[in-house]
Amino acid sequence: MVRTVRIHEYGDASVLMLEDVAIPAPAADEVQIAVKAIGLNRAEVMFRNHAYLQEARFPSRLGYEAAGVVVAVGNAVNDFKNGDVVSLIPPLDISRWGTYGELTNIPARLTVKHPKTLSFEEAAAVWMQYVTAYGALIEQAKLQRGNFVIVTAASSSVGLAALQIARQVGATSIAITRTKAKRQALLDAGAAHVIVSEEENIPGTVMELTGGVGARVVFDPVGGPSFEPLTQSMARGGILIEYGALSPEPTPFPLFTVLGKCLTLKGFLYSEIVSDDAALARAKEFILAGLVSGVLHPIIAKVFPLEQIQDAHRFLETSEQIGKIVVTI
Repeated sequence: MVRTVRIHEYGDASVLMLEDVAIPAPAADEVQIAVKAIGLNRAEVMFRNHAYLQEARFPSRLGYEAAGVVVAVGNAVNDFKNGDVVSLIPPLDISRWGTYGELTNIPARLTVKHPKTLSFEEAAAVWMQYVTAYGALIEQAKLQRGNFVIVTAASSSVGLAALQIARQVGATSIAITRTKAKRQALLDAGAAHVIVSEEENIPGTVMELTGGVGARVVFDPVGGPSFEPLTQSMARGGILIEYGALSPEPTPFPLFTVLGKCLTLKGFLYSEIVSDDAALARAKEFILAGLVSGVLHPIIAKVFPLEQIQDAHRFLETSEQIGKIVVTI
């Protein structure tokens, strides 16, 4: 029996219960890890709130990311052994392989021996953000040197990952943030430019920064009313990658802008990379190279102990953080 966070119903952070749960042996294609750190994601808040793509099966585990030490391997696993220090690329089922707990079984194909220079806290903050940003910007948008890319919700972990990946390939990033409170932090984190949406006109400022051409790529998890000015900020033939739906307001379809600029609008989920072995291998290679070189470096906003998992979720919901929230065990 090990301490494990589960939910027995949908609701606010108070439904997160720390309980003693028996964990079975790993399946043939799984490894079992003693969890040292957990990376939190907004998807887990949405799952808890019954606002996610997947339904819970109560009592349900949850959690996508973790780093820890291998303590058992399935009989079909050859690449890992007890004592290996590893981290987890988020799997496709948030509850089956839930990471919120002292012990968890995870798919071997999504387990990575990360660089030894990373702490457990840093390793737990790697894979969701970088796989999401890599998949959208590199695999889908083909971001490259000389491109301009707009990154909204730029202070989120995925937003920060996008800024770093843009720098890694030689693109110029334009971070968008609602207030000026995070402006300097975003510049420090690698943004080439920052637009404060409450104070500046997004299309006008983007056109000024890009010499009137516009941004070829937009990377957005928000939608809602900001969708239209984002398309107005794009270059002809550009691509907008939508990877979330954080805005509670309807998202208008800017028909004439899309037609006039011949834009591509693409919905993206990280599962497009995780479910494709070849794409996953490319993502691992790209991200590990960036971590080793130091161009990619997880930014951690705050660390909580497992006993404060409810408080960690509440802090995540404030959107005050810059970077990843991590829970340690």
